Amino acid sequence: MDCYTANWNPLGDSAFYRKYELYSMDWDLKEELRDCLVAAAPYGGPIALLRNPWRKEKPANVRPVLEIYSASGMPLASLLWKSGPVVSLGWSAEEELLCVQEDGVVLVYGLHGDFRRHFSMGNEVLQNRVLDARIFHTEFGSGVAILTGAHRFTLSANVSDLKLRRMPEVPGLQSAPSCWTTLCQDRVAHILLAVGPDLYLLDHAACSAVTPPGLAPGVSSFLQMAISFTYRHLALFTDTGYIWMGTASLKEKLCEFNCNIRAPPKQMVWCSRPHSKERAVVVAWEKRLMVVGDAPESIQFVLDEDSYMVPELDGVRIFSRSTHEFLHEVPVASEEIFKIASMAPGALLLEAQKEYEKESQKADEYLREIQELGQLTQAVQQCIEAAGHEHQPDMQKSLLRAASFGKCFLDRFPPDSFVRMCQDLRVLNAVRDYHIGIPLTYSQYKQLTIQVLLDRLVLRRLYPLAIQICEYLRLPEVQGVSRILAHWACYKVQQKDVSDEDVARAINQKLGDTPGVSYSDIAARAYGCGRTELAIKLLEYEPRSGEQVPLLLKMKRSKLALSKAIESGDTDLVFTVLLHLKNELNRGDFFMTLRNQPMALSLYRQFCKHQELETLKDLYNQDDNHQELGSFHIRASYAAEERIEGRVAALQTAADAFYKAKNEFAAKATEDQMRLLRLQRRLEDELGGQFLDLSLHDTVTSLILGGHNKRAEQLARDFRIPDKRLWWLKLTALAALEDWEELEKFSKSKKSPIGYLPFVEICMKQHNKYEAKKYASRVGPEQKVKALLLVGDVAQAADIAIERRNEAELSLVLSHCTGATDGATADKIQRARAQTQKK
Repeated sequence: MDCYTANWNPLGDSAFYRKYELYSMDWDLKEELRDCLVAAAPYGGPIALLRNPWRKEKPANVRPVLEIYSASGMPLASLLWKSGPVVSLGWSAEEELLCVQEDGVVLVYGLHGDFRRHFSMGNEVLQNRVLDARIFHTEFGSGVAILTGAHRFTLSANVSDLKLRRMPEVPGLQSAPSCWTTLCQDRVAHILLAVGPDLYLLDHAACSAVTPPGLAPGVSSFLQMAISFTYRHLALFTDTGYIWMGTASLKEKLCEFNCNIRAPPKQMVWCSRPHSKERAVVVAWEKRLMVVGDAPESIQFVLDEDSYMVPELDGVRIFSRSTHEFLHEVPVASEEIFKIASMAPGALLLEAQKEYEKESQKADEYLREIQELGQLTQAVQQCIEAAGHEHQPDMQKSLLRAASFGKCFLDRFPPDSFVRMCQDLRVLNAVRDYHIGIPLTYSQYKQLTIQVLLDRLVLRRLYPLAIQICEYLRLPEVQGVSRILAHWACYKVQQKDVSDEDVARAINQKLGDTPGVSYSDIAARAYGCGRTELAIKLLEYEPRSGEQVPLLLKMKRSKLALSKAIESGDTDLVFTVLLHLKNELNRGDFFMTLRNQPMALSLYRQFCKHQELETLKDLYNQDDNHQELGSFHIRASYAAEERIEGRVAALQTAADAFYKAKNEFAAKATEDQMRLLRLQRRLEDELGGQFLDLSLHDTVTSLILGGHNKRAEQLARDFRIPDKRLWWLKLTALAALEDWEELEKFSKSKKSPIGYLPFVEICMKQHNKYEAKKYASRVGPEQKVKALLLVGDVAQAADIAIERRNEAELSLVLSHCTGATDGATADKIQRARAQTQKK
C-alpha cells in the first residue's frame, strides 16, 4: 500500500494529486509539439496536429500536413493541407475538427480526415483577417470566437446553427489583448479580455470593465487566463507571478498563489473534479509543471519533453512525444482506502480479503472490527467506488474481490451497484486499450453516457467492439446493435472498390430483418455517394413502400416509384408519384404511362374529377371511352353552363357519346332531358314562375299547383308518365292546395288506378277527416278496415273484420281499441275470436 501511494502528492492538508501513465506514445513525430498547431478533444478524444504551419523560417513550397491520432498515438488520418493559412484548431462536441483559417473560413473535417463542410465568420473577418481564435463548448453546442486584425471580436455560440454575433468594441484598444477567453454565463457566451492591468467583459450589448476581488496590488498586465471545464471558475496569471483563482462571474475570490515565476506560462488549465476538496490550477512552462491551489505549497513536476495539456471533467491529460499521462485529484474513496495507516472501513475490508487469500486468521479480526462498528455496508460501497476510479485492471480486481468478500457477510446488500460497476469497468477497460485509445475515467464515462460512447466508437469505425458492448450490456436493439449495424452499412456503401451487387448482398446478409434498421436511409447514403444502382438494389430490401418511393423519386426513377406505390396499396403514395410524374413528363408520355397502370389511371381519374376536369375529358378521349365521356358532358352541362342553349348543346354532345357507346337507354334519357329543358323554358316564358331544372315529376306538380291541369296532363302524355304515377302526383298536389272540390271531381273522373285508400291517407295527412270519410266508403273490401281505422271508426272496422273473419285485421282493430269507449268493441272481437276457434 505504501508503494501504491508513492506517486501521491499532497496539496494542502485535505487533498492528494497523482499522475499516472495512460499510454506510451509510439507516434512518429518529426517535429516538436511547439512547432505544430495542436488540438485535443476532451473525454479521451483524438489529437490533431498541423505540422509545418506557416512560419517564416519554413520554405514557401513546403505544404503543411494535418495529422489526426487517437489518444494512444495510433494514426487515424493524414492529409496534405491545400487550403489557406490556419490560425487555430479545435474539436467540436461531436468530434469534428474545426480549422479556423486566416481569412475567417472554418473548415470542418471528420475523425478520419474526411471533409464535411465549411462556413465563413463574415465579411468583416475576411477583410481584417484573423489574429486569434478559440473553440469553446456550451450547452447549445460548440462555438467559435474570433479576434480580428481590427481588434474586434466575432463569435457564434453554435456552429451547427450558425448565427454570427459581433461583440462591442473595447474603448481605446489599439493592439491585441495580452490574453482572452470565452465565458458562458446565464446561457450566453461572453468574451473576457485583458488590456494591460484592466479586464473587460464583452456581452452582446456592451463592454464593461471588471475587477477581480482581492487581486494582489502591483499588477500591470495579465499574461494568461483559464476557464474551468464547467465554466464556473476562472484563473488569472499576472506579471507579478501571482495566480488569482475565483468564480467565473468575478464576484468571489477562491484563493491566490504566488509562484515566484514571472515568465508567461505556455499553458494554464484547471484541474478539478466534481465535489473536489481542493480545486487546483496546473501551469506549464517549458520544463516545469506546477499544480497550485489554496495551499501555501505547490506540487511541481519536471517536464523532460515538450508537453501539451488537455483539461478534462475530473483532471488534466498531459501528452508529449513519448508519453500520455493523467493528472487528477485522488478520489475520496481511494484516499480513504489507500492512505498510510488508514482505518477506514474500505481499507480494513481490503486487508481482510488479502489475509483471507493467505488463509490467515487476521482476516477474521479485520472483519470483526468492521462489523462491530456497523460499517461493513460502507466498506463494501467504498471498495466498489474506489474500483471505478482505478486505471489498472489488477487494482480494480483487488478492490472488487474485497467488495465481493464483504458482501458475503451482509444479508441484504443490493447487488446492483456491484454488478453495474463490473460491467462499467469491463467496458472502460475495453475502450482504454491501446488499439482503441479512448482513456475515459469512470466520472467521464458516466457524464458522457453509454450512447455517446457507442457513437464515438462508430465514428472510429470500431463496429465489432461497439456491437460486443451492446450485447454485453443487453441494450435494446433499436438503441444498440441495430443502430450500429445501420452505421456500418452506411460506411460500407462508401467502399467504391466493391461491386454494387456484392455490397448489397453483404449488407442484407448482415442486417437481414433487424428491427430499427432502415434500408432506405442506407440507400440514401449510397445515392449521396453517387451509387444509384446500389441504392436501387438496397431499396429492394426495404419493406416499407412509403420509405422506398420518396428516394426513388429523388433518384428520378419515377416509373419504378409508381410501381412500388401501386404494390403498396397506399393511394396517397400513388397520388404523390402521379403528381410528380405529371410535372416531370410531357402530357403524351404521362398518359401512356398511366395506360400501362390501370390502378394509377383509375386514381388519377378520381383526382381529375375534383381538380382538373379538362384533363379528365382528354383522358376519356384518348381511351375512346364514350360512356364516361357522355357522363362527363352531362355533369359539365350542369356545372359549367348557365345558358339553356349551352346546356342543351352539352347534353346533345353527351347523347352522341352514348350512342357511340351503344348505350341507347342513356342516349334516350339524355334526349328526354333536352326536351324537358326546352319545355321548361317555354313554360317559364308563357306562364312565369320557376320551372327550369325541376324534375319531370316536380314540373307536373308545379303545373297542377298553378291550376294548369290540362298542361300537366299534356306533359304527362308527352313523356308517357304512367297513370298510377300521374294520379299520385295530382292527388298530392290538390291536397296540398286543399282544393277538396277539385279533388272529389278528380276522384270521380274515372276509376282510380291507385285505389281510394291513398285518398283517405292524404286527407288525414292534411287533418281533414270529413273528406277522408267520403273516400273511406269507396275503399275496396281488402283495405276497408285500414281506411276506417284511419278515420277513427273503430266500431265499423271491427264489424267488417268480424264479418271477414280475418285474424290479422281483428288484431289490427284490437290494437286500436283504447280506454272505456272501445271496451265493448274489444269484447266483441274477443267473442268473435272465441267462436271462430270453437268451429
